[in-house]
Amino acid sequence: MAGHGSSAARAILYAFIANLGIALAKLAAALYTKSGSMLAESIHSFADSGNQVLLYVGLRQSQRPADAKHPLGYGKTSYFWSFIVALMLFSMGGLFSIYEGWHKLHATEPLNKAWVALLVLGVSVVLEFGSLAGCLREINKLRGAKPFRKWLAGTRNAELVVVLGEDIAALVGLMLAFGFVAIAAATGNPVYDAIGSIVIGVVLITVSIFIAVRIKGLIIGTSAEDDLRIAIDNEIRSDPAVRELFNAITLQLGPKVMLAAKVRMTEGITIDEAVGHINRLEVRIKARFPDVQWCFIEPDITD
Repeated sequence: MAGHGSSAARAILYAFIANLGIALAKLAAALYTKSGSMLAESIHSFADSGNQVLLYVGLRQSQRPADAKHPLGYGKTSYFWSFIVALMLFSMGGLFSIYEGWHKLHATEPLNKAWVALLVLGVSVVLEFGSLAGCLREINKLRGAKPFRKWLAGTRNAELVVVLGEDIAALVGLMLAFGFVAIAAATGNPVYDAIGSIVIGVVLITVSIFIAVRIKGLIIGTSAEDDLRIAIDNEIRSDPAVRELFNAITLQLGPKVMLAAKVRMTEGITIDEAVGHINRLEVRIKARFPDVQWCFIEPDITD
């Protein structure tokens, strides 16, 4: 899972650099052109930049070693900060954009040199495409041959899900802002600019809800990914000393997994022999599946 952490860190860095540069350019253009869509987009980008910092903090804290107070480590810290990011995207991004659009509808101002806003938005689209491409590149390293939709539905990597959602929301928002500012400039009607801000807010809220729902399951507690669970079950069943696998429970704890299993041992085996087999099985599981950090296997030698 070290690869998971480094991939997430790189995706966060790509998004932070792109969003901070975009935010500064948008803010300057918004102040110059008096565009509500541009102001909404600048606030969104500044919020995204702050979100990347929070994601990185969560990623680093999740890598802290286990201690007496947290014997299973701090892995779920990343889920907490990812959920906070979803809330910020909802409030600072979505709700503010809708408020700004509503305000502009009732206090319209003509756009000043809309070409400046359109130029900034065009450059921002290119930069955001770069951030999204970087995120997708890191995702592809992890998903391998697995279809993208299947990876997205089953991944336990909260940081990449959040960065992906933010990048898509930002790209859609930029294209919407470009379209509405262009219409407002062509028609001379600033109402279209205000409508654009509201539509952008709806998009951001929709994405934030999707992210929050995905992260909620991780916070509550979810099993390891299906491929890993099946592989672990097969590894246990293939042990010659194991007659039957009663149950195997996995729990995703950030980048690492806890495994608890109950097995029936073969007949005629002593307690000491069963313990020896179980110890070797646990070592083998951890060696083959590095994501499994905690492994508890309970033997049963009764008929």
